[in-house]
Amino acid sequence: MRSGRMIAVTAVAARDRSRDRGVDVSDCAWFDDPVALARSPEIDVFVELMGGAEGAAREAVEAALAAGKHVVTANKALLARHGAALAALAEAQGVSLNFEAAAAGGIPIIKTLRESLAGNRVARVYGILNGTCNYILTRMEREGLSFETCLAEAQRLGYAEADPTFDIDGFDTAHKLSLLAAIAFGNRIDADAVYVEGIRSITTADIEAADELGYRIKLLGVASRTDTGFEQRVHPTMVPKSSPIARVDGVTNAVAVEADFVGRLVLSGPGAGGDATASAVMSDIADIARGDIVGTFGRPASALEPYRQAAMRAHEGGYYIRLSVYDRPGAFASIAQRMAENGISLESIVQRRRAPRADAPEHPTPMAPQPVILITYDTTEAQIKDALDRISVDGHIAERPQMIRIEQFA
Repeated sequence: MRSGRMIAVTAVAARDRSRDRGVDVSDCAWFDDPVALARSPEIDVFVELMGGAEGAAREAVEAALAAGKHVVTANKALLARHGAALAALAEAQGVSLNFEAAAAGGIPIIKTLRESLAGNRVARVYGILNGTCNYILTRMEREGLSFETCLAEAQRLGYAEADPTFDIDGFDTAHKLSLLAAIAFGNRIDADAVYVEGIRSITTADIEAADELGYRIKLLGVASRTDTGFEQRVHPTMVPKSSPIARVDGVTNAVAVEADFVGRLVLSGPGAGGDATASAVMSDIADIARGDIVGTFGRPASALEPYRQAAMRAHEGGYYIRLSVYDRPGAFASIAQRMAENGISLESIVQRRRAPRADAPEHPTPMAPQPVILITYDTTEAQIKDALDRISVDGHIAERPQMIRIEQFA
């Protein structure tokens, strides 16, 4: 084997002994208690694939490290919540805590950031980190299907859980992003500091408008180094069709890194699934077998800097805004005035007439709300949100405004 040493699975802990796992584990010792397995003197490496930030996963990983065992995990939630403390424990025991499978599946982004780019100062890391959301958005665009229909299909195919909240509301991406940011910038993990929006609000109207404007909508995790601190955000984003990140479809993930010496690197590949996870886990095990022990986050846990959060409301960029505006005198003028009062310049204004329903009257009432799309020049989050709050209070719109950030990734 490439590691130069034999690697053998000697023991297993799982809830169900009778389940067909596709491999013969009859020669392995069986443990009903994963903590007991973690402490077993018969193992060198404990591989944790249970998931969850607390409970058995945390207890077993802590037990393995305390017993001087190397640990390989795919548990992003555990690391996002307790990564620094676990890294310190691993260092004290002189063992590895490896987690390539915890972010972006089969893409070797952890090793790339931690080792290959050790001589670079990273300015930004961003990407598509959740295959479920990317699958849903891809189907919505290609087939004109609703969010609800695509979500149901993702659940049927096993891409989404019965309770898809963690994926579609952005929390899975936020956990992964916080880990990548800690390695990229050398700051302590703070998953709670990630600004999170999911994709529930995305409609076919937004998908169609993005296409006409030359963009595609992706759920991105973006972490940036700024003059005032670190910015971490997860939200739907319009990206130019010409950008590499826009061409990533289906359940595929992609991660881009911008650094001083290498410029921009883009890595893409399978972000989830048994094979992708197995590939990443085996890579971590092989490193340990070779004797390659590196710091969990690329530096001692004690050297991780306190997290300084940049104000999300200070984020600058262009915005797509969709309003459902009552078709009456003064409505457009009022909206334009609110934008101007907040120093927002509009690049374009497009009024999209709704297609009449078959049972609609021949002459709709003038008051019927009509979709209006605004594209702004670069402005700040604070200015946009203040303007939209005032527009909502004025009573000229029929529903909550839709706002999607525009990122000009090359």
